[in-house]
This record gives sequence, C-alpha cells and structure tokens, in this order.
Amino acid sequence: MLDSKMIEIIKSTVPVLEVHGQTITKTFYQTMFKNHPELLNIFNHANQRQGKQPAALANAVYAAAVHIDRLEEILPVVKGIAQKHRALGIQPEHYPIVGENLLAAIKTVLGDAATDEIIEAWRQAYGIIADVFISIEAQMYNEATEQKGGWRGFRRFIVDRKVKESDVITSFYLKPEDGNEIASYQPGQYITVSVKPENQEFTHLRHYSLSTAPVHPYYRISVKREDAIMDKPAGIVSNYLHTQVEEGDILEISAPAGDFTLDQSKDTPVVLLSGGVGLTPMVSMLETILQNDPEREVVYIHAARNGSQHAMNKHIKGLTKQHAKLRSYLIYESPEIGDSCDKSGFIDLPWLKTVADSQADFYFCGPVPFMRAINQALQEWGIPEDRIHFEFFGPADSL
Repeated sequence: MLDSKMIEIIKSTVPVLEVHGQTITKTFYQTMFKNHPELLNIFNHANQRQGKQPAALANAVYAAAVHIDRLEEILPVVKGIAQKHRALGIQPEHYPIVGENLLAAIKTVLGDAATDEIIEAWRQAYGIIADVFISIEAQMYNEATEQKGGWRGFRRFIVDRKVKESDVITSFYLKPEDGNEIASYQPGQYITVSVKPENQEFTHLRHYSLSTAPVHPYYRISVKREDAIMDKPAGIVSNYLHTQVEEGDILEISAPAGDFTLDQSKDTPVVLLSGGVGLTPMVSMLETILQNDPEREVVYIHAARNGSQHAMNKHIKGLTKQHAKLRSYLIYESPEIGDSCDKSGFIDLPWLKTVADSQADFYFCGPVPFMRAINQALQEWGIPEDRIHFEFFGPADSL
C-alpha cells in the first residue's frame, strides 16, 4: 500500500495529468514501440493512429490518480480493461515494460517538474496497479481455460460459412478445427481474431462481438468493412476478412470475453438500440431474451444509413412476427427509393418516448456520435444510470 505522503504526491499531479495526460501517453506509446517493436503484434495500429488508445490510457491514468486512495471505486473499469487484456494475450512480463516507458514519458513531457519524488511516487503507484491487473487477469485466464469447451491463448477455427448481410457487413460462422466443444458466452461478449495479412509486418488483433445467441456449436461474428474515408485509412483486418478470407479458411481466435452483457436475472422490460454494425451484440441479446424469457417485454430499435447498409433486416422482421412480446422499429438516416422504415433521420427523445417504456433497462451500441445522442436522450428522460448500459467498439471513450 502507498503511504499517505505518496498518496498526497500522486493526487498533486491530477491537475497536470488533466492538461498533459494525452501528450504523456502519446509519448509513452512512441517510446515503447521504438524500444519494443514486438508489442506492435498486440496493439491496434488504427487506434494508435487515430489517437483513441492514447486518449483511453490518459483517462485511465487520470482516474487512477484521482482514486489512488480508493482504487476499489474504479475496479469495474479495471475489470473491463482486464477482459480485453486477457483476450489479447497480455502477460505479466509486459507490465514492467509498460511501467518503465510510462515513467520515462512522464519525465520527458514534464521535464524538471517531474521531480525524483514524483517519479518515485508514480513508480510505487504503478506497481500496485499492475499487481491488481495481473491478479485479475490471472483469474480470467484460468476461468477461460477451465470452463467447459474453454482454452488458453488462440485456437484455430474454420470459416464454415461466409454470408453477406448488407453492402458493408458480412457474417462469418466459425467452427473449431479440432472438432471439440467451444466455450459458451454471455450475450454481448466478443471474441478476438488474430490475422497476419501477407502485406503486413505485424499480426493484427481485433475484437468482434458475437452476433447470435450462445446456443450453437459455432461462433458468429458480423464484420463491417471499414473503407477509407478522407484522412481515415481503410480497416486492415475488416478488409482482409471481407476480401481475402473464404469458407474453409482458418482464423485464430481467443475465448469469449467482455463485461458488456445482458442481465438475465431481471424480468423488467428491455429496450435494445443499435446503430450500424452496433447491432451485433444487440442481436445476440435479443435472440437470448426470446429464447430464454419469451414473456419479457422487449423493444428493438435499429438505426442505419439506408436499406443497402442494413444487416439482418429480414431476420429481425421474422422474429418480430413470431414473438408477441417483441416490437421492433427501424430508423434510416437517408432512406433510398424503395426503403421502408418507421422513422427517417435520427432517434430523438420525443419519438423514443412513444415506443419505449421509461421503466425499462436500456442497452445500446453503435458509432460514438450515435451513443452520445442516445445517452443524452436517456439522461434527459431521467433514466437512472443503473438502467443504462452501453459498449464501445475499441478503446473506452466518454459519452
């Protein structure tokens, strides 16, 4: 444990981290990858280029400083990060590397303001935080390995089917090459795919939400092809999966992970909202509710740009016809000729109030602007925080 003096020093750096946090984390990643390029086989290069990963780390470091004397308050956030670490294969030996380069970055950015006393306080604090992560992740590795059908690290799966769901989304049905059982999962969780395209120097890892209920002898992921837009390059892994991977090919994946999951212990109404490819965890949750708790009231609302980019439309319509307790609604931002939807434009609070129960639990996922709009609407409506659940694709952001 840190003594009171070290805690006081760490807390004194909070204002500095608020101002210089992202500069520190950008410097950290640049230095670490220069010193340890092998770690580029683990980290998402796109998130580095777009600044998402440095921003997420800066937020985490800031939160650690603010709560350094009561780290238990950020334990849910720590466990969410640890889930991703386990899925990526982060090991205890990686933590000293991170610590060394993070302290060096603090010293580089803050210069003389980073006194020996401050560096020593952060060295001790990092050691404590790293031990928490290592302990939690060790338990997660054991659980992933020892569960029925579980495994450690990456396992080879055959692409049994490849199904085009829309102009931009394709589903991949994955069966284990060894023919043995696969681990079950909670609706909302993801698997991590490891690929190394021929023209790439490093291995690339990506998390993809499982897009069906956990009742099948296969996993299904539904991947949006990320095309180049203005200064944003095309997605390396999504394009590889869409254009290079075919039925019969092998993909390596790690066991299901993630803390964004459907609470199946409740019988209150549920409202599921998705934007674009954010439908993947929502469809898994929806199918699970309909199968396990068919009397539970559920509303599914999906927003897409138009019909050509809308995946699984027929599937959702079919489920809606089959289940009396399910109501589904469709919003197209820019409907094309022939498109049929319940609302054009965007989801707004006045409309949401006409279709959703204010006593429901709300789950949502999609692009960050979509999630910010939904979160703001729910807060304006007065929905309590404990009934608002959401998932970011990629590093955690803020809404």
